[in-house]
Amino acid sequence: RGQKRRREKPQRPVLDDDLRDSSAGIIAVKAVRREKPSNESPQVLHQNDDDDSDDCNVSSEDEAHYMISNKSDALDEMESSCSFQRHVTHVLANDEVNALVNQKSKFKWEMPAEDIPKSKWVGTGEKIKGASDDPFVDVKGKLKDHWQKILSDDLNYRSRFFSLCNSYRDIMHCNKKPFYLKGSKVDSSTMDAYLMHALSHVHRTRDVVIKNDAKLRNDANTDVMEDDSYRDQGFTRPKVLFLLPLKSIARRIVKRLIQLSPLTQKDNSMGQFKKEFGESDDELEEPNSSKPTDFNLLFAGDVEDHFLFGIKFTKKSVKLYSNFYASDIIVASPLALKLKIDGGEVTKKKGRPKENDSDFLSSIEIVVVDYADVISMQNWSHLHAVLEQLNHLPSKEHVTNVMRIRPWYLDEQARYYRQTIILSSYLTPEMNALFNGSCLNYEGKVKLATEFTGVLPKIQLEIRQ
Repeated sequence: RGQKRRREKPQRPVLDDDLRDSSAGIIAVKAVRREKPSNESPQVLHQNDDDDSDDCNVSSEDEAHYMISNKSDALDEMESSCSFQRHVTHVLANDEVNALVNQKSKFKWEMPAEDIPKSKWVGTGEKIKGASDDPFVDVKGKLKDHWQKILSDDLNYRSRFFSLCNSYRDIMHCNKKPFYLKGSKVDSSTMDAYLMHALSHVHRTRDVVIKNDAKLRNDANTDVMEDDSYRDQGFTRPKVLFLLPLKSIARRIVKRLIQLSPLTQKDNSMGQFKKEFGESDDELEEPNSSKPTDFNLLFAGDVEDHFLFGIKFTKKSVKLYSNFYASDIIVASPLALKLKIDGGEVTKKKGRPKENDSDFLSSIEIVVVDYADVISMQNWSHLHAVLEQLNHLPSKEHVTNVMRIRPWYLDEQARYYRQTIILSSYLTPEMNALFNGSCLNYEGKVKLATEFTGVLPKIQLEIRQ
């Protein structure tokens, strides 16, 4: 029991000539899905680096046995009814896809926006049900207990926006009071809500993979092709993308993400992160008295707008600067990601542009664009180009078991399952166009509508004497 179990090298499914080309392999998978494969042992996917023995996709024999033997029917039923499982297991009909492509949906329902004056949420699709007694009922126990411990009474304040995020709909909140406009409480609560949603999604994805891996190890005769429940992965591992304008903002969000994670072990990469992004928000330069307060707060930290790195969650720790294809979350600025997509980065040795490699964006399921108002003052076209590059078929074959890829990835419908969250302090026509044109989530859309009281009736006209 104390000895490490020898890991067998997974066999690849035989799909014509060993699936040399990714696109050809995907076409072959679509054909094989209609036929029963030959009697061969099922494969277990490990989308991790070979040198990471504590990766989240690797579980011990005892843990696997516990997950199978102690799983009650009631718990299985609750797991299948959670918003995550309901979202990823939905099968789109042809008429639904046509409606999404033609964008025939309209904002037809509304509900009050608590704590936001003169505002209401309007949305498409089915109306969101009223807030339940426990909006965190779908969250894994370990995460929920940790959040209750560090947030205490403030957890209920975060639950309002978290319930919107947990509905897996596209969201546009363009009346958020940011920290640089003395809205640190509102800004922090909104940030905590989408960070908790991202953590919940990553852990849910991980748990499903571990559970299915354990089942396949215990029953070698299981036919993966006959049971869609084993199709639990995408083309690549990254599932969440944070698009942020400045390094100082990225530092705040990553530090808060680590605080909200129940994993306690620290990785050596934290030293590199502090070196590149700074120690803390307290170490700020003296404010420029000739500038307004919001300017001093926004540009007091590191205003570099070129950064791109991955975050990987293992069983015991959070690792920063992980390989993109072994990461769960990608944190980037639109500029850096645009250069990565275009292959604009120059290699140190040869001085030539790097090869265009954006396949790690093929399986993104949640996109958060925070501080879109600041991004609009940089170069909005970079953000638009990045969103257009998401959820494409990969150009190369990666370490992926094609037999366990979700059907809607193979059918090129991933963009209809992607959730996009846009946050800003004000609304612009460019944001509205991006939300209406690039966000095609089948669950629907929700946006904040604010009514501003006019001031013209209060103006007293001067009367000529």
